[in-house]
Amino acid sequence: MAIGFVGLGNMGAPMAANLARAGHAVLGYDVVAAAPEGVERMASLEELASRADTLITMLPNGPIMCEVIHDLLSHAAPGTLFIDCSTVDVASARLAASDIAAAGHAALDAPVSGGTGGAAAGTLTFMVGGEDADFEHAKPMFDIMGAKAFHCGGSGSGQAAKICNNMLLGISMIGTCEAFALADGLGLDRQALYDVVAASSGQSWSMTTYCPVPGVGPKTPADNDYRPGFAADLMLKDLSLSQQAAAASGVATPLGRHAQTLYDAFVANNGAGRDFSAILEHLASKKADV
Repeated sequence: MAIGFVGLGNMGAPMAANLARAGHAVLGYDVVAAAPEGVERMASLEELASRADTLITMLPNGPIMCEVIHDLLSHAAPGTLFIDCSTVDVASARLAASDIAAAGHAALDAPVSGGTGGAAAGTLTFMVGGEDADFEHAKPMFDIMGAKAFHCGGSGSGQAAKICNNMLLGISMIGTCEAFALADGLGLDRQALYDVVAASSGQSWSMTTYCPVPGVGPKTPADNDYRPGFAADLMLKDLSLSQQAAAASGVATPLGRHAQTLYDAFVANNGAGRDFSAILEHLASKKADV
């Protein structure tokens, strides 16, 4: 199978490289980044689309994704499978899927969870929207790039699942950081708090897998000066998408809205380019409301 991969950044490059290492012919295109080892760089989207059976995109936002999909559609062979792994708004995902189907192709929206570490290790989780048969056709590729792939429903369902998951993650990380900040204020040892919460009802992924304090629990970005596994800028993007979706669907998500406000302030206050768990320092610096 010839796979065309558009977007060879921090996430796309290792995903494409894993497909190449598994024996697929992978053709890559990016306006800036070089192709990773094993991936043949294409000079244009036209060249890439004309040579690939499957087209995977990993792009920054909805407008760019839709523009690239439009360009690829002009040159794709009949029956091409389009897999968009970008994290975008649900409306853009559904619009792209509609355009792809109208041109006689198949479409999956398949955003990922797991960060750059998961992309490199091939342990990503894929949340996929689209037809059953198309999901089954793409499953072997998901199995190479990730550890799990969930078929969530029709077009746009993958993006919906990703947005809901990451809204919860942002809220959970803020709660975990607030618990450590309060423990510090009360003179409670951080390891003691971790041990209690890990075995109690407050346990969460943010605490036991991605602990935001250094030297406690498994190794996390906190132990590497908060160099990002999942950047705060990307968390802010996902929280913003969640609030856009909430407004469009008329659903109240007050904690999601407040999490967006807190991450917006953190990113603006030297949080850009740091891991999203580094919001611990931002929250710990705040004084209690009187």
